[in-house]
Amino acid sequence: MTRGNKAISKAAAVAALGALLLASTACEESGADGSAGSKASGRPGTTSSPKAGQTASATARDGSGNTGGDSGNGVGTAVVACAADGVAFSATSQDEEGKSVRHLLLTVTNTGNKRCHLYQYPYLKFAGARSPIAVIKDSEDAPVTLAPGEKAYAALLATGGRMDTYDTDTLPLSLQGPDPGSKASEPLNIDLPGQVPFDDGARVTYWTTASGLALRFIMTS
Repeated sequence: MTRGNKAISKAAAVAALGALLLASTACEESGADGSAGSKASGRPGTTSSPKAGQTASATARDGSGNTGGDSGNGVGTAVVACAADGVAFSATSQDEEGKSVRHLLLTVTNTGNKRCHLYQYPYLKFAGARSPIAVIKDSEDAPVTLAPGEKAYAALLATGGRMDTYDTDTLPLSLQGPDPGSKASEPLNIDLPGQVPFDDGARVTYWTTASGLALRFIMTS
């Protein structure tokens, strides 16, 4: 073989080897890309998509848990106005023993087994009176909601220093509805601590859950 032929044969062998190396590299890169792509597409499916069973369980727990709890606590059910047959009343003197009774604390207790709203103030109107005892408007508060066993209070000033008085040992009290003057019960005769004189200056506060706050409106009178 001549020197020229040897050179040609050597060149051809180098070219063939180069082509073989290129082909091998291309195959490896293609395989790597395919593997990476497979892994990348697999990750979101396992980490961001929760299992169907877990999702259904969480939803059911949140929904049924809240609903059951609210129902058990009475939340979400309509709360009606307190009825006369579901409460008890009392009237106590706030004056020193031996003095004429002018300052009274009215107490109402929820004796039922459901919550109820206590609206406005005690509606107090004696038989034959032209109008009910006036309310102290500055004592207005939000309607009181009483759970079973809870109490609310209203303070009553029996006399305002007027001349004509009416002595009585019972107090006709009616519960009110959401609208002022609307009665939620017929008058109940509440026993007073002895004979108490009333006149046209009598005043009563709104219902409140704080007895001290109610009395503050009448004790300076």
